[in-house]
Amino acid sequence: MKRKVTLKQIAKELDVSISTVSKSLRNSHEIGEETRLKVQAFAKLYHYKPNNIALSLKNRKTKTIGIIIPEIVHYFFSTVINGIEHVANENGYSVVICLSDDSFDKEVLNMEMLANGSIDGFIMSLSKETQYKRDFHHISEVISQGMPVVMFDRVTDEILCDKVIIDDKTAAYEAVQSLIEKGKKKIALVTTVDYVSVGKLRTDGYIKALLDYDIPFNENLIIKIEDIDTCEITIGKLLEDKAIDAVFAVNELFAVTIIKMANKMGLNVPRDLAVIAFTDGIISKYSTPTITTVSQNGKKMGAKAAKMLIKRLESEDYDEGEENYTTEVISTHLIERESTS
Repeated sequence: MKRKVTLKQIAKELDVSISTVSKSLRNSHEIGEETRLKVQAFAKLYHYKPNNIALSLKNRKTKTIGIIIPEIVHYFFSTVINGIEHVANENGYSVVICLSDDSFDKEVLNMEMLANGSIDGFIMSLSKETQYKRDFHHISEVISQGMPVVMFDRVTDEILCDKVIIDDKTAAYEAVQSLIEKGKKKIALVTTVDYVSVGKLRTDGYIKALLDYDIPFNENLIIKIEDIDTCEITIGKLLEDKAIDAVFAVNELFAVTIIKMANKMGLNVPRDLAVIAFTDGIISKYSTPTITTVSQNGKKMGAKAAKMLIKRLESEDYDEGEENYTTEVISTHLIERESTS
């Protein structure tokens, strides 16, 4: 069995320094093209692989990104992870994924575990409980220790860091506007509790669209759901009002439950009831009827978050401070399907 070739052996064989070999393998332009190609060809011939553990110890970098998400059940989060992984892998990074299960305590434990030398930085979406408690000390501590954090989707203004979001208020406004333009007059909203940032913004967009089009705002038509496992009864009670001709749902799980309950009550979607949701996942594409959705471009959001974090990790001269953090807004669009035809 052949012994694994090392940087030192390559340097000795080619009569160059170890530093030259290392830089050549990283394709550094500090080294002339002829030397770079010679080193790379030799390394390939002898199947050289870098010792990532040794490199991590030397550079104090793990080349690993920690991802913390509230849940995996939503298709949106899986698309975000897909976008993060694609960019991370392209740049030589691995990812570790942790679920907070919408629990503050679990989010804190995940951060403490990963921040203890396992990763270089975080990409995260806040748990429901963290937003309710408004306690972000664990994130502040990580940032103060020099570990960058990028937030996406569920974010807070109380933490200074890079963020990737969509314009939830405008996206909701445009979804409700499309229902109004189809002649809908009594539009209900099925949303999350207010302390979940995206739910609050989407509610604001819904209300603004109604008021801008002189449609009376009725607070009784807004249903705020905390636990999706018990939402069928609440949605069923809402649909007892036969005058409701459209429902806007803040996620596709709510939307498919609305359609299910409408069918049980003898309502036809879309003839009797139009339905629009956020996310554009597999459920929306394959439900009966298919669901009109606001596309959140999760893959694009994840890719952008990864690029922002890697830029922080690989920059040697950035200053932390409010003026140096950016919030990227990913564009959305409405995908028309059968539920509003």
